[in-house]
Amino acid sequence: MPRILLIDDDEHLAAPLTTYFARFGCTLENAVRPSEGLAMLRAGQYDAAILDVMLPEMDGFALCREIRKESDIPIVMLTARGEVMDRVVGLELGADDYVPKPFEPRELVARVQTILRRQRSTPAMANGNGNGNVSSTQHRVFDGLSIDLDRRQVLRHGERVELTGTEFELLALLAAEPGKVFSRDDILNRLRGHEAELYTRAVDIVVSRLRKKLEPLDCIKTLRNAGYALAVARSEPA
Repeated sequence: MPRILLIDDDEHLAAPLTTYFARFGCTLENAVRPSEGLAMLRAGQYDAAILDVMLPEMDGFALCREIRKESDIPIVMLTARGEVMDRVVGLELGADDYVPKPFEPRELVARVQTILRRQRSTPAMANGNGNGNVSSTQHRVFDGLSIDLDRRQVLRHGERVELTGTEFELLALLAAEPGKVFSRDDILNRLRGHEAELYTRAVDIVVSRLRKKLEPLDCIKTLRNAGYALAVARSEPA
């Protein structure tokens, strides 16, 4: 049963959401203050976190930044205004998705389920052609870069690179077909599965984060007006 942590100071929201998530086989726990939420994340094993933007002590963006210093847990941001810049800032800080308030509980559950499902299905998707055909290779090795699809682990020159779920999925997708150019729409459709309007800019943000974490490797190439491709030589037989 997936275990989800909601960090939101609206205590009237937690009770009905807890009941609703339980209907779909998820355990939802609640913290009303960021300090309490951070302590719970450090002490327990959670599958995803839901953060409100408007919080006491620190806002949701600062909290997202703190969590990303220690964990790659999937994060969904709740924003009252639903403004584009709120969504962009959240993605830049490492959030995996956003839900604008007010929202229907079923939508929030669906977003969390989608993120969890993507995490479970990444190895199969990355090893196949998008149709569920899986090859026997779960470990892809390139010059200076190693991707373990089963363990969701990435090594850069032998050192582990901490990636968020979305960053790992993007890298796994590009690594499935090195040299192939994936358009922004391709990436949105393959990795997100919903909210295509979550802007092609969202892809650019995730690519930028991934590139920074993979430095000094320069393995993700941009093809103007086309998309992105993994441009690095494989160190194992094709």
